[in-house]
Amino acid sequence: MKTVYLVASGDLRLSANQVCWPAQEAMEQKVIAAVEREGWKVKRAHPYDPVLKHGFLDSQKRGIEVFRTIPPDAPLIVAEAVWQYTHHVLPGLMTHRGPILTVANWSGQWPGLVGMLNLNGSLTKAGVKYSTLWSENFDDEFFLKGLRQWLKTGKVKHDTSHVRAFDEVRVPANAAKIGVKRLWASLTKGVWECTTRSFPTSCSTRSVCSRNA
Repeated sequence: MKTVYLVASGDLRLSANQVCWPAQEAMEQKVIAAVEREGWKVKRAHPYDPVLKHGFLDSQKRGIEVFRTIPPDAPLIVAEAVWQYTHHVLPGLMTHRGPILTVANWSGQWPGLVGMLNLNGSLTKAGVKYSTLWSENFDDEFFLKGLRQWLKTGKVKHDTSHVRAFDEVRVPANAAKIGVKRLWASLTKGVWECTTRSFPTSCSTRSVCSRNA
């Protein structure tokens, strides 16, 4: 039976990892069930720690240790139901040769989707190839179709027909005029606040003004 490895990046704070763990565990169970229905086995690369009371990678050091145990060409899922710190897994993902799938739950509880997008941004900037999927319950056709595609080909192809290059976007003149007026009003308000507000003598007026503007 083919095997997919799974890792989960967490917070740096023990309390946050402990509080968020039940949501992560519930999400992983759904993802694992979906993968197993496709005839694959899922192996969690790092176990639940009964002392720490969570199963997250909670430091860069721990992440590097765990990635040393993962076959470099194995399919790998990074499952996120919580806000996470990307540096826990980025070094390992940068050297991993197998297909990578980042997965998040569609929930605002902690939230995993934001954590996954943070990870995706770092992977993109680092030039690491990956695919990504998200779902509320991991039983919808969008998720299942993408998962099957990734398991078969190592990639997920999304519909990008709605995407436009920035240079091709044309904003109606009326809307552009309103936008410019609001931007100018916002900028001038910031400048006015800088010139009229009193600051402690220890503060840098220039730095405060630049932030407000």
